[in-house]
Amino acid sequence: MQRLSFSFLIFYFIPVLLWGVGIFYLSSIPALGVREGPSVWFFLERKGAHVFEYFLLTILVLRLAYFYVRRDIVSLVLFSCFFVLLYAMSDEFHQTFVLGREGAVRDVLIDSVGIVLGVCVFLFLVRRKRIG
Repeated sequence: MQRLSFSFLIFYFIPVLLWGVGIFYLSSIPALGVREGPSVWFFLERKGAHVFEYFLLTILVLRLAYFYVRRDIVSLVLFSCFFVLLYAMSDEFHQTFVLGREGAVRDVLIDSVGIVLGVCVFLFLVRRKRIG
């Protein structure tokens, strides 16, 4: 493991923290949903946002783990996926307490698409030596 430095915190830890707080904030907005009835565009926009949120969170967590822990890539991927999936589940649980929102297993599954895409992109970048 690496020694924590100020620059490490700024460039690796803080982005994960800020993105997680941003996801939490968006989940805290009451009734951030449809006013009339759901449309195809609404569905694609909202679910696409889920995929993007967790895609980026996965990349940020993998990046943090890759530079801090420096273990084998399989362990880093498994840890990161578990962490981000746990965050997705906790976010859906949190939404059950927000007026006009609901927690849904289908949203965790949609978040998982973002997680898988994030892992694929991260592994591609590591293999191409764009990271590290």
